[in-house]
Amino acid sequence: MPATTHAKTPAAGSARPPVYALYGEAGRQSALDGLHLESIADRSRLHNWEIQPHRHGALVQLLLIERGRVTARMDEDEIVLRAPALVWVPALAVHGFRFAPETEGVVLTLDQARLRELLHHVPDLLESLADARLVALDRGATVTRLLFAVAHGLREDYAGDGAWRGPALDHAVALLITQAARLGRGAASAHAEGRAMQHLARYREQVERHFRQQPAVATLARPLGITPAQLNRLCRRHLGCSALAVLHERVLLEAKRELGYTHLMVRQIADGLGFADPAYFTRFFARQTGKSPSEWREQSSGR
Repeated sequence: MPATTHAKTPAAGSARPPVYALYGEAGRQSALDGLHLESIADRSRLHNWEIQPHRHGALVQLLLIERGRVTARMDEDEIVLRAPALVWVPALAVHGFRFAPETEGVVLTLDQARLRELLHHVPDLLESLADARLVALDRGATVTRLLFAVAHGLREDYAGDGAWRGPALDHAVALLITQAARLGRGAASAHAEGRAMQHLARYREQVERHFRQQPAVATLARPLGITPAQLNRLCRRHLGCSALAVLHERVLLEAKRELGYTHLMVRQIADGLGFADPAYFTRFFARQTGKSPSEWREQSSGR
């Protein structure tokens, strides 16, 4: 969902989903840089309660839906959520929303750099936030009441100028995001080793930066200070797949995004994802999905 921001205009001839970037607000304290808060109605009412699919280059978002209903699209998934509900949108995820008229709730938008500053001491939590979350909440549950109480307090602090406003905002944001991560995460990783999670978080960052070049796993492992064999063991133990599969999963996700949300030709997508030969890209995609890129695009467009 767009923040109170300006959309970057796509290059001529491009049909990619628009990318939004957060700008500082005139008159705000420096402590607010990279943070924006608004009600769902503030923006959605202007667009007939529908936010078209788009993505954020370096922003994450947390939506807390207090009353009403939303049909949320997140990459390939579409789900109808009735309030109370929570939606977590990681950076680069293609997302769109259709809200029932007069839906109530808040949208927290945070720059990824600020997210890392807030949670740098909890690398496994940061790692878990790389995945989207669409969660129906139990209205009577303690955690649901906590989420909305903190959100209401955050709105008051965001709009006000009380003492120690910056730290209050940071604490509230960190609490909301931590609870969001808990709601979408099983208990199995509760005892995961911190150092292993740190390596995996950094590996995910390397993959995110370089997946379009498809470098060798050894190249991605080098900045982590571990060997490819060690990285593979960590990935198999905690992610259930090889380090190469993590890279391929990211390449496949981007391929699906571009097939589903752009009019780029298959050979253009292949070239942009580091495939020297479009035929190899087609074989790669078919091996992963059971369909050719063209078949997948046709099926996707019919949904």
